[in-house]
Amino acid sequence: MLAASATLAPVIGVAAACRQLGVPRSAYYRARRAVAPTPADGAPAQAGGSTDGPVAAHGHAPVLPATALASPPPADVSPADVSPADVSDPSLPAAEACADASPADVSPAERRSPRALSPTERSQIWATLNSERFADCTPREVYATLLDAGIYLCSWSTMYRMLRTTGEVTRRRDPPRRTAYAKPELLATGPNQLWSWDITKLKGPVTWTYYYLYVIIDVYSRYVVGWMIAERESADLAETFIAETTAKEGIPPGQLTLHADRGSAMTSTSVSQLLVDLGIIKSHSRPSVSDDNPFSEAQFKTVKYHPTFPDRFGSLEDARAWARPFFAWYNHDHHHTGIGLLTPATVHRGQAPVVRAARQATLDAAYQAHPERFVRGQPQPPALPPAVWINPPAASAAAQQTEQEPAGDQTAASLPPPVAVSRGNSGAALDTATGGGTYAASGSPAGGPPDAAPK
Repeated sequence: MLAASATLAPVIGVAAACRQLGVPRSAYYRARRAVAPTPADGAPAQAGGSTDGPVAAHGHAPVLPATALASPPPADVSPADVSPADVSDPSLPAAEACADASPADVSPAERRSPRALSPTERSQIWATLNSERFADCTPREVYATLLDAGIYLCSWSTMYRMLRTTGEVTRRRDPPRRTAYAKPELLATGPNQLWSWDITKLKGPVTWTYYYLYVIIDVYSRYVVGWMIAERESADLAETFIAETTAKEGIPPGQLTLHADRGSAMTSTSVSQLLVDLGIIKSHSRPSVSDDNPFSEAQFKTVKYHPTFPDRFGSLEDARAWARPFFAWYNHDHHHTGIGLLTPATVHRGQAPVVRAARQATLDAAYQAHPERFVRGQPQPPALPPAVWINPPAASAAAQQTEQEPAGDQTAASLPPPVAVSRGNSGAALDTATGGGTYAASGSPAGGPPDAAPK
């Protein structure tokens, strides 16, 4: 087979000959290297650095002389008449040469491509790329500059490959320095220890018209301690809103932690200074992490999924007229799953033990009447969680605290106050213009008469 491929290779090329006869080209080349003469033996080297036989036409690889592998075929047999069956003798000398030869026996100099750069050329390219003139230039820029000067060293892709071998293909500018924000870990064991506030948009009468709903919610009791609807998101309005809400609830300095996201009003200098003056610890969510402010986000979902929530509000007064009865329902009539199916007002005002005792008495009477209906024994009303976390530090610790049953107000008073692990930085207010009616915790417009908002 190898002899036949050596006969056909000068005519149709090595690749075509090996493909037609079913001979692996690797076996052909190994046999060619094993029997080819070297310059040390007195044979002249071929052009291009090859020490093998003649080069075939059409750019094919050098072919192996048939006499080096086996006796030539008869004169009456042409290359076109050669078939695999005619040259399938495994006893050819080339088979033994092919079996004895391996790539490891070939020196690197013999495997070197004739297109490869010489060590001298590579050294010149290295010196050029790392010179003071081109140290801060890309390979494309170096290539174009040298080409304009009448100098050609290599292609810019070769320059990239050389630089990549030494790890020099990197961004030359400094990487962005991102601030590491710690996860806020906040704990509330009673009302008025941890508040969360946020602002959401309400669609106005026409496209691109919005009203802004400000809401402050107590994390422990889920009670909305204050709400406001205005025509814009403003740091000055937020400052007034927070001040009136804390005054209504009678918050002493050092007791409250106020958590919010990183909106312009939340991080404004005026709001930050107000919190310092009131002795309130501020906390902010991490950037682009909505889970850090889950209670405000969940409350807004309750607002916008309520059956009475309209698609659009006709005016600012229309939005306020809808919000007053809604927040009254939310605080006093809505039984919240997260607080043992109690209303937020019941928990916020400390009436949870009385309500739970009444529920227990009702369940006891039902159990005494039909004990067979309660397969799990004495029924218990849903428990009120003793503590509420924003990002608990460990699931096991939070589960252990949840399993503890509070003993009225004494248990909540014995637990530590909320701890703000992460505090945000103050920012500049984007909008300091005031406008629209301001509704504080009492639900009355600033400077106006009281209305029917929740108290």
